[in-house]
Amino acid sequence: MINFDLEEDHLAVETMVRDFAAKEVAPHIQENDSKKHFDRSILQKMAKLNLLGICVPESYGGAGMDYVSLGLACEELEYVDTSLRVLMSVHVGLNCLSLLSWGSDDQKERYLVPQAKGEKIATYGLTEPNAGSDAVGIQTTAVKKGDRYLLNGEKHWISLAEVADNFLVIAWTDLEKKKNRDHSGLSAFIVERGYDGFESGAMTHKWGIKAGNTGWFSLTDVEVSEDNLLGNEGEGFKIAMFALDQGRYTVAAGATGLIRACLDASVGWANERHTFGQAIGQHQLVKQMIANMARDYECSRLLWLKAGVLKNEGRRNTKETSLAKWVSTVASERAGSDAVQIFGSYGYSDEYPVGRFWRNSKGAVIYEGTREIHTLMQADYALGYRVDKPTRVSLPKYEKS
Repeated sequence: MINFDLEEDHLAVETMVRDFAAKEVAPHIQENDSKKHFDRSILQKMAKLNLLGICVPESYGGAGMDYVSLGLACEELEYVDTSLRVLMSVHVGLNCLSLLSWGSDDQKERYLVPQAKGEKIATYGLTEPNAGSDAVGIQTTAVKKGDRYLLNGEKHWISLAEVADNFLVIAWTDLEKKKNRDHSGLSAFIVERGYDGFESGAMTHKWGIKAGNTGWFSLTDVEVSEDNLLGNEGEGFKIAMFALDQGRYTVAAGATGLIRACLDASVGWANERHTFGQAIGQHQLVKQMIANMARDYECSRLLWLKAGVLKNEGRRNTKETSLAKWVSTVASERAGSDAVQIFGSYGYSDEYPVGRFWRNSKGAVIYEGTREIHTLMQADYALGYRVDKPTRVSLPKYEKS
């Protein structure tokens, strides 16, 4: 039989992160959101719980937990606020797991270990002013000069742009292939904030995830040693897509937590609020919205858990992770909208959290592959136009110590 019960280790992670979010985040999140304030003190608190290296092996400074534990942490964090799940997505999912799988021993020692311990914070740089889903549309270049590369370009909509110490940057190393949009001309680099020619700034005009730091960074003749080339030249696109497999997984788990937050808030309100002489939970159309949330939560949780099990087994999971990300994020947007509707005029006020849930939900149907991109991916899988092939590097199989 298939056992759907969480193991004791997983239950412990779920409880730990749930308690942490309730005590350390929930009391301050409304104020931080309204002031567009990222609370940097939360980083060291998360590091003390080993969350910033949760599924990185202990030999590289992490907690040595599995990928399901990572998903559970993301679900519980986003249940309270999306900004902390975003932190996990870029630091752990997009950056640390890419270094774990593609990095040299030297790169793991210099970058992965301090990142897993929370001594350094890391993020990921692919998106540019004129390139998001169209990865080969980026303009950033890395021209080799001796044993170094000169990087030039600008990245936009980068989570933790003003907070991160280390950046995983995708750039063109073959300019002829750039002209032909041949993605085998892309490469990946580890860039440190302190390098000459590196600048960053905040993007304050966003209307969702306001308690998170989002911004841009620019590279002007930034010199990067060839020792900081991740993988080989020409493997940047593969690394970028590999990173997205991990980031999308955390987004899916987080969106599932957001659905549950909308459901719990809506159930409480539907039992408390009365109209026409009865609790609004007795009204058929309110029941329909709540039933949709309950359905979407269960479906989304099963999908991300399946992807997590595949990751634990070291198996390719691009299709399953894409499906989980697509289904859960679209469902979370619907749950946020319905939660505001159930709360009525109160939902339109910051007095209650459902408005924040709805605003935060919108980003996830755009970043790390829009809902349209994932729709096309799933159609291509079903039609047989897309078949995943084994990759040179896969996520390390989880071995319980």
